[in-house]
Amino acid sequence: MTVRVLLADDQALLRATFRMLIDSCEDMTVVGEASDGAEAVDLARATRPDIVLMDIRMPGTDGLAATSVLCADPDLSATRVLILTTFETEEYVARALHAGASGFLGKDVTTDTLLAGLRTVASGEALLSPAATRTLIANFLMSPSPGAQLASPKRLSELTARERETMAMAAEGMSNSEIAEALVLSPLTVRTHIYRAMAKLGARDRAQLVVIAYQTGLVRVTRPAPGPGPGTP
Repeated sequence: MTVRVLLADDQALLRATFRMLIDSCEDMTVVGEASDGAEAVDLARATRPDIVLMDIRMPGTDGLAATSVLCADPDLSATRVLILTTFETEEYVARALHAGASGFLGKDVTTDTLLAGLRTVASGEALLSPAATRTLIANFLMSPSPGAQLASPKRLSELTARERETMAMAAEGMSNSEIAEALVLSPLTVRTHIYRAMAKLGARDRAQLVVIAYQTGLVRVTRPAPGPGPGTP
Protein backbone atom coordinates (compact mmCIF):
# COMPACT_ATOMS: atom_id res chain seq x y z
CA MET A 1 0.00 0.00 0.00
CA THR A 2 1.29 3.46 -0.92
CA VAL A 3 1.25 5.99 1.93
CA ARG A 4 -0.27 9.24 0.67
CA VAL A 5 1.25 12.34 2.29
CA LEU A 6 0.08 15.96 2.34
CA LEU A 7 2.75 18.57 3.14
CA ALA A 8 1.79 21.66 5.17
CA ASP A 9 4.58 24.20 5.68
CA ASP A 10 4.94 27.89 4.81
CA GLN A 11 8.49 27.39 3.51
CA ALA A 12 8.30 26.43 -0.17
CA LEU A 13 11.91 25.24 -0.28
CA LEU A 14 11.34 22.91 2.64
CA ARG A 15 8.19 21.51 1.04
CA ALA A 16 10.09 20.88 -2.18
CA THR A 17 12.82 19.05 -0.28
CA PHE A 18 10.30 16.88 1.55
CA ARG A 19 8.46 16.14 -1.71
CA MET A 20 11.65 14.94 -3.42
CA LEU A 21 12.53 12.81 -0.41
CA ILE A 22 9.10 11.22 0.00
CA ASP A 23 8.46 10.71 -3.71
CA SER A 24 11.80 8.90 -3.98
CA CYS A 25 10.32 6.09 -1.82
CA GLU A 26 8.37 3.38 -3.60
CA ASP A 27 5.87 3.07 -0.75
CA MET A 28 5.07 6.80 -0.36
CA THR A 29 3.86 9.69 -2.48
CA VAL A 30 3.02 13.38 -1.94
CA VAL A 31 -0.56 14.21 -2.91
CA GLY A 32 -0.49 17.95 -2.22
CA GLU A 33 1.23 20.96 -0.64
CA ALA A 34 -0.24 23.64 1.62
CA SER A 35 1.36 26.88 2.81
CA ASP A 36 -0.92 27.41 5.82
CA GLY A 37 -3.33 25.54 8.07
CA ALA A 38 -6.53 26.57 6.30
CA GLU A 39 -5.17 25.39 2.96
CA ALA A 40 -4.04 22.15 4.60
CA VAL A 41 -7.58 21.46 5.81
CA ASP A 42 -9.07 22.18 2.36
CA LEU A 43 -6.51 19.98 0.59
CA ALA A 44 -6.93 17.18 3.11
CA ARG A 45 -10.67 17.14 2.47
CA ALA A 46 -10.03 17.09 -1.26
CA THR A 47 -7.25 14.48 -1.38
CA ARG A 48 -7.93 12.33 1.74
CA PRO A 49 -4.24 11.68 2.53
CA ASP A 50 -3.06 9.00 4.94
CA ILE A 51 -0.81 11.53 6.71
CA VAL A 52 -0.56 15.30 6.92
CA LEU A 53 3.02 16.36 7.68
CA MET A 54 2.17 19.55 9.55
CA ASP A 55 4.28 22.53 10.59
CA ILE A 56 3.08 24.36 13.73
CA ARG A 57 3.94 27.99 13.03
CA MET A 58 2.33 29.16 9.80
CA PRO A 59 0.62 32.44 8.88
CA GLY A 60 -3.13 32.62 9.40
CA THR A 61 -4.38 29.29 10.68
CA ASP A 62 -1.49 27.58 12.45
CA GLY A 63 -0.71 23.87 12.50
CA LEU A 64 -2.27 23.17 15.90
CA ALA A 65 -5.59 24.77 14.93
CA ALA A 66 -5.57 22.91 11.61
CA THR A 67 -4.81 19.65 13.41
CA SER A 68 -7.82 20.15 15.68
CA VAL A 69 -10.08 20.70 12.67
CA LEU A 70 -8.71 17.71 10.75
CA CYS A 71 -8.93 15.32 13.68
CA ALA A 72 -12.49 16.40 14.49
CA ASP A 73 -13.72 15.81 10.93
CA PRO A 74 -15.44 12.37 10.72
CA ASP A 75 -14.76 12.27 6.99
CA LEU A 76 -11.02 12.36 7.74
CA SER A 77 -11.01 9.69 10.44
CA ALA A 78 -8.39 7.72 8.49
CA THR A 79 -6.06 10.72 8.13
CA ARG A 80 -3.33 11.12 10.73
CA VAL A 81 -1.26 14.19 11.53
CA LEU A 82 2.50 14.15 12.08
CA ILE A 83 3.76 17.43 13.54
CA LEU A 84 7.14 18.61 12.26
CA THR A 85 8.51 21.81 13.78
CA THR A 86 11.54 23.62 15.12
CA PHE A 87 9.68 24.39 18.36
CA GLU A 88 10.08 21.18 20.37
CA THR A 89 8.72 22.48 23.65
CA GLU A 90 6.70 20.34 26.04
CA GLU A 91 3.76 22.73 25.72
CA TYR A 92 3.65 22.35 21.94
CA VAL A 93 3.93 18.56 22.13
CA ALA A 94 1.12 18.32 24.69
CA ARG A 95 -1.12 20.68 22.71
CA ALA A 96 -0.41 18.77 19.50
CA LEU A 97 -1.36 15.47 21.11
CA HIS A 98 -4.48 16.97 22.64
CA ALA A 99 -5.45 18.31 19.22
CA GLY A 100 -5.25 14.76 17.89
CA ALA A 101 -1.77 14.54 16.36
CA SER A 102 -0.28 11.07 16.10
CA GLY A 103 3.34 12.10 16.29
CA PHE A 104 5.85 14.86 16.76
CA LEU A 105 9.29 15.41 15.20
CA GLY A 106 11.76 18.28 15.15
CA LYS A 107 12.87 19.79 11.85
CA ASP A 108 16.43 18.74 12.61
CA VAL A 109 15.35 15.14 12.18
CA THR A 110 17.44 12.91 9.92
CA THR A 111 16.15 11.66 6.58
CA ASP A 112 15.89 8.08 7.77
CA THR A 113 14.08 9.10 10.96
CA LEU A 114 11.55 11.20 9.05
CA LEU A 115 10.72 8.41 6.62
CA ALA A 116 10.53 5.89 9.45
CA GLY A 117 8.28 8.29 11.33
CA LEU A 118 5.88 8.57 8.41
CA ARG A 119 5.69 4.79 8.15
CA THR A 120 5.18 4.46 11.90
CA VAL A 121 2.28 6.91 11.94
CA ALA A 122 0.78 5.36 8.80
CA SER A 123 0.72 1.99 10.56
CA GLY A 124 -1.42 3.44 13.36
CA GLU A 125 1.27 3.78 16.00
CA ALA A 126 2.05 6.97 17.90
CA LEU A 127 5.42 8.55 17.18
CA LEU A 128 6.45 9.17 20.77
CA SER A 129 8.15 6.86 23.20
CA PRO A 130 5.74 5.40 25.79
CA ALA A 131 7.49 7.24 28.61
CA ALA A 132 7.36 10.55 26.74
CA THR A 133 3.68 10.04 25.97
CA ARG A 134 2.89 9.39 29.62
CA THR A 135 4.84 12.40 30.87
CA LEU A 136 3.47 14.85 28.32
CA ILE A 137 -0.15 13.79 28.67
CA ALA A 138 0.07 13.74 32.46
CA ASN A 139 1.57 17.22 32.54
CA PHE A 140 -1.08 18.51 30.17
CA LEU A 141 -3.89 17.07 32.27
CA MET A 142 -2.44 18.57 35.45
CA SER A 143 -3.06 21.99 33.89
CA PRO A 144 -5.80 21.56 31.27
CA SER A 145 -6.69 24.43 29.01
CA PRO A 146 -9.78 26.52 29.87
CA GLY A 147 -12.95 24.77 28.75
CA ALA A 148 -11.27 21.38 28.37
CA GLN A 149 -13.68 18.52 29.03
CA LEU A 150 -12.81 15.14 30.49
CA ALA A 151 -14.19 11.97 28.96
CA SER A 152 -16.88 10.03 30.82
CA PRO A 153 -15.75 6.81 32.56
CA LYS A 154 -18.77 5.17 30.89
CA ARG A 155 -16.70 5.04 27.71
CA LEU A 156 -14.73 2.18 29.24
CA SER A 157 -17.77 -0.05 29.74
CA GLU A 158 -17.31 -1.82 26.40
CA LEU A 159 -13.77 -2.91 27.21
CA THR A 160 -12.89 -6.30 28.61
CA ALA A 161 -10.92 -6.49 31.85
CA ARG A 162 -7.77 -7.39 29.92
CA GLU A 163 -8.25 -4.51 27.49
CA ARG A 164 -8.58 -2.09 30.40
CA GLU A 165 -5.49 -3.55 32.02
CA THR A 166 -3.31 -3.25 28.92
CA MET A 167 -4.67 0.23 28.19
CA ALA A 168 -3.82 1.38 31.71
CA MET A 169 -0.31 -0.03 31.51
CA ALA A 170 0.24 1.65 28.13
CA ALA A 171 -0.94 4.94 29.64
CA GLU A 172 1.58 4.52 32.44
CA GLY A 173 4.37 4.49 29.87
CA MET A 174 4.96 0.78 29.37
CA SER A 175 5.83 -0.59 25.93
CA ASN A 176 4.08 -3.63 24.47
CA SER A 177 7.07 -5.79 25.37
CA GLU A 178 7.05 -4.58 28.97
CA ILE A 179 3.31 -5.16 29.26
CA ALA A 180 3.71 -8.63 27.77
CA GLU A 181 6.40 -9.52 30.30
CA ALA A 182 4.35 -8.20 33.23
CA LEU A 183 1.18 -10.04 32.19
CA VAL A 184 2.94 -13.16 30.85
CA LEU A 185 1.50 -12.63 27.38
CA SER A 186 3.03 -12.41 23.93
CA PRO A 187 3.70 -8.92 22.52
CA LEU A 188 1.32 -9.79 19.66
CA THR A 189 -1.48 -10.51 22.14
CA VAL A 190 -0.82 -7.22 23.91
CA ARG A 191 -0.88 -5.39 20.58
CA THR A 192 -4.24 -7.04 19.81
CA HIS A 193 -5.71 -5.89 23.13
CA ILE A 194 -4.45 -2.35 22.52
CA TYR A 195 -5.92 -2.25 19.02
CA ARG A 196 -9.26 -3.61 20.21
CA ALA A 197 -9.40 -0.94 22.91
CA MET A 198 -8.58 1.72 20.31
CA ALA A 199 -11.34 0.45 18.02
CA LYS A 200 -13.97 0.34 20.76
CA LEU A 201 -13.10 3.82 22.04
CA GLY A 202 -12.66 5.40 18.62
CA ALA A 203 -9.04 6.28 19.31
CA ARG A 204 -6.93 7.06 16.26
CA ASP A 205 -3.75 5.68 17.80
CA ARG A 206 -1.94 4.85 21.01
CA ALA A 207 -1.39 8.51 21.93
CA GLN A 208 -5.11 9.21 21.85
CA LEU A 209 -5.76 6.03 23.84
CA VAL A 210 -3.43 7.38 26.53
CA VAL A 211 -5.37 10.65 26.61
CA ILE A 212 -8.64 8.75 27.08
CA ALA A 213 -7.10 6.63 29.85
CA TYR A 214 -6.28 9.75 31.86
CA GLN A 215 -9.47 11.62 31.02
CA THR A 216 -11.75 8.76 32.06
CA GLY A 217 -9.87 8.23 35.29
CA LEU A 218 -8.63 4.77 34.32
CA VAL A 219 -5.17 6.13 35.17
CA ARG A 220 -4.78 8.91 37.69
CA VAL A 221 -2.37 11.79 37.37
CA THR A 222 -0.05 11.77 40.38
CA ARG A 223 1.69 14.91 41.46
CA PRO A 224 5.18 14.73 42.95
CA ALA A 225 5.30 14.97 46.72
CA PRO A 226 6.37 18.41 48.00
CA GLY A 227 9.93 18.63 49.20
CA PRO A 228 10.91 19.54 52.76
CA GLY A 229 10.38 23.16 53.73
CA PRO A 230 13.17 25.57 54.61
CA GLY A 231 15.03 24.52 57.71
CA THR A 232 13.60 21.00 57.66
CA PRO A 233 16.33 18.46 58.48
